[in-house]
Amino acid sequence: MRARSTRQAIAAIGAAGVLILAAGCGSSDNDNKSSSSGSSTAASTQASTGPKIKVGLVTDIGGLNDRSFNALANKGLQDAQSQLGVDGRVLTSKSNADYVPNLSTLAQQKYDLVIGVGFLMADAVDTVAKKFPNTKFAIIDVDATTLKGKPKNVEGLLFKEQQSGYLAGYLAGLYAKDNNIKVVSSVGGQKIPPVDHYIAGYQAGAKAADPSIKTLNAYSQDFVDQAKCKEIALNQIAQGSGVVFQVAGQCGLGALDAAKEKGKQGIGVDADQAYLGSYILTSAIKKVDVAVLDTVKQVQDDKFTGGVNTTFDVSNDGAGLGKISAAGAKYQSEIDAQTAKLKDGSVTPPDTVK
Repeated sequence: MRARSTRQAIAAIGAAGVLILAAGCGSSDNDNKSSSSGSSTAASTQASTGPKIKVGLVTDIGGLNDRSFNALANKGLQDAQSQLGVDGRVLTSKSNADYVPNLSTLAQQKYDLVIGVGFLMADAVDTVAKKFPNTKFAIIDVDATTLKGKPKNVEGLLFKEQQSGYLAGYLAGLYAKDNNIKVVSSVGGQKIPPVDHYIAGYQAGAKAADPSIKTLNAYSQDFVDQAKCKEIALNQIAQGSGVVFQVAGQCGLGALDAAKEKGKQGIGVDADQAYLGSYILTSAIKKVDVAVLDTVKQVQDDKFTGGVNTTFDVSNDGAGLGKISAAGAKYQSEIDAQTAKLKDGSVTPPDTVK
């Protein structure tokens, strides 16, 4: 079920002042209790006979209300509480400056595993992992072998987003071709590798389905402000886009709102966002919740290995598409065929946006 890559890591810095700051940053929850802010996980039902461990999760600035990336990570922690009987806590980051203090707080409190959510947290995890070498860390969307300090207590949780993007793009291309649509588009948040992997795959998939299709892409440089993404999407729609793919977390909900407002198709990201309405053609998903649960189980079973990565893709059901709407249902067999090609390696989408 898992693909392991090479070992390495990072470390850096980390001063005592960081630890002093740690207690006061970000929003916190109470262990095993839900709060009205939604920043804590559900109570454990302790369905596991494994050892009781403590697992902490630090969100990026998108927060738990992004309805995708951070929310999925939190679901994975909730699943670990209910299925494995662990104690869980979530700290919500309001700004990039909260990352080091929040990670440090959990390490100081002797959490067995501390999980950082997202590429933007790479330097912070590197710093704190070096300061707390006896604490196990995992970071989503970061190759542990690229961390500056090369810490041996950090595992990278990676996804082949380009595969999910490719399938979403292929579906968008088929839909566009049948509906005389000449343009499809994407709205990215910041230009970072996971975002570009999705977009590169999406563009390649759309062109594989319809070589004549035009693809548009722009970045909001934001993962929170929905107005920014909506403005970009409206501009793309004005240029003829009939399908808008959001790759910008909470900000991207604004892009999907633009698609709804203008009667166009939208494509969600990370989590299955079909719940937004029938205009969601599909969602390019990656199972962050599965990755979190899997990593917690590693620690509980004393099988955690730092300095390496675990990669999730279509072959181990870690990537793919969410629900396909009625508008796209007739293309299911063609999507299944492309999925098979991704699994056997006969199709290898690019992961870099040209």
